[in-house]
Parts: sequence; C-alpha cells; structure tokens
Amino acid sequence: MPDKTTRPLWLAYLGLTLTPLFWAGNAVVARGVVDSIPPLSLSFWRWVLALAILLPIGAPQVRRQWPLVRQRWRSMLALATFSVGAFNTLLYLSAQTTTALNITLVNSTIPVMVALLAWLILGDRMRPVQLIGIGLAIAGVLVVVGRGDWRTFTALNFQPGDLIMVAAVASWGLFSVLLRRQAVPLTPIAFLTVQVALGALVILPFYLLDLLFFSGGFDLTPSVAPTLLFVAIFPGLLAYAFWNHGVHWVGPARAAMFMYLNPVFAALLAGLFLNERLSVFHLIGGLLILFGLLLTTRQPRPVRPPATLPE
Repeated sequence: MPDKTTRPLWLAYLGLTLTPLFWAGNAVVARGVVDSIPPLSLSFWRWVLALAILLPIGAPQVRRQWPLVRQRWRSMLALATFSVGAFNTLLYLSAQTTTALNITLVNSTIPVMVALLAWLILGDRMRPVQLIGIGLAIAGVLVVVGRGDWRTFTALNFQPGDLIMVAAVASWGLFSVLLRRQAVPLTPIAFLTVQVALGALVILPFYLLDLLFFSGGFDLTPSVAPTLLFVAIFPGLLAYAFWNHGVHWVGPARAAMFMYLNPVFAALLAGLFLNERLSVFHLIGGLLILFGLLLTTRQPRPVRPPATLPE
C-alpha cells in the first residue's frame, strides 16, 4: 500500500511547477493586451474579480477575526499597498514598454531583493557568499535593463518598462520585509481576503483618474473577459494557494528552487504567443541572475556534532 504522504507530495510538486507557469503567463498576458486593456484597469479588475471569488469562503473567516483586523488595519494596509496595490500594477505598467521576457527575468530576482532589504532594514546577517550572489544578480539585471549595451547607461537610454519592473520587485521586497516585521496572525484565507480588499481600494483612486483623464477604460468584449478571469484566478488565487501548499509540504528552501522555472516558462510562452525571441543579453543576464539566486538563497550546511563527545 502506498505511503499516505505520496499523494500530498505529488500534488505539492505539481502545484509548485504550475505556480511559475501561471506567473510567467501573467507577464505574457500583460504584454499581449497592452492595446486592449489599460494597465490600471487590468490591475483593478483583476483584484475585484479575485475578491468576488474569495468572499464566499473568506468573508466568514474575516468576520470571526474582525477584532484583530480592526486592531491591525494600518499594518495590513501597508502590506496591501506594496503587494496587491503596487506590485502587479507596476508589472502591468512595465508591460507597456518592455517585453515579457525582460519582465520575468527582472521579476526572478525577488529573492535577492528580499535578502538585500532584510539586510539593510532588519539587520539580517549576510554571509560573504550571499553578497557575491547579490552582486551577480544585480549585474544580471543591469545586463537585461541595458540590453547588453553599456552605452545604454552612459546615454541614459533605458526602456521605461525595465525600470518600472525593478520598482515592482523592490515593492514586493518591501512587502516581504514588512510582513516579517509586522506579521498579522490571521488565518491564510482571512489574510488574503483582507489584503485583496485593501489592495483594490488602494488601486481604486488611480484607476478612476486613469479612467476619467487618460485611458478611458476598455470595452468588455468576448476576447477581453477570459483575460480578466485568467489573471484573477491563475496567477492570482491559484498561484497563491499552490505556493503555500507546496511550502507547507516540502519547505521554503526546496520550494524556492521552482522559482527558476519562471524565466523558462516565460521564454516558451512569449515565443509561442508573442513571437518574442531570446537574445544573447537575455542568456547572459539570465545566467548571472541564476547564479546570483543560487548563491543568495543557498542554505549553510548544518554543523554535525561529533560522533563522541571529547573527553
């Protein structure tokens, strides 16, 4: 008879594989709909739809834990601003002027950004090998942002989307650091529900300004509706659920290795749907980022106790 843990582990690994696929799909979709859905509209309606799906199971839990939510609403608002509010909005804005491949490569440096900000803000100890890893990852980002040409930096001739994506990664890094400093002890579903609700409220005034004075919104056509449902369900709710389930079963260190699939899936999807092609600077920058991630997230080996105590 198979071990009882076989199926949960199999499901955990499947979920951890699907999560970077969904995140890569998010970047590809964002790039693919630049002419039909304004970025602020895409961000706002993504989270409104996600909230509508969450409410039937999340609202009862939020109601039961409401005193804690009311007590810690300021912390939760700050967390929602940097995660739900800023991160995906900036990602969708970046898609206006850069490629899905660039978005995904820069996005894959999130663990490095988290480690760097935890060192700067929380005072986490940083081993020399991690500092080398951060340096390599930053060099990789510079290769991607500069598109392999150093003259981009001397002429300050950057693509705005690449710089906006760096800001998105910094926003998620700040969210991760704040989450450690101001952890809110809610159940996962209640926490996610409150985060999505507050994040949608953060986006709302910017969406209304964009709707009234800039983009004018979008037409809800049969081709647009599936896009909104995809970004709400797959890179939003399912990716969150699969990631947390995977971390629970295999641990954060092993789960983090699946993040390296993100650029691979993005290259495949962007080539298939957007006709984007890998360039030499993608390969060089991607390798530098990969080695930087490996060094930054590498766990030190535990020191084994001696077989016998010294006399």
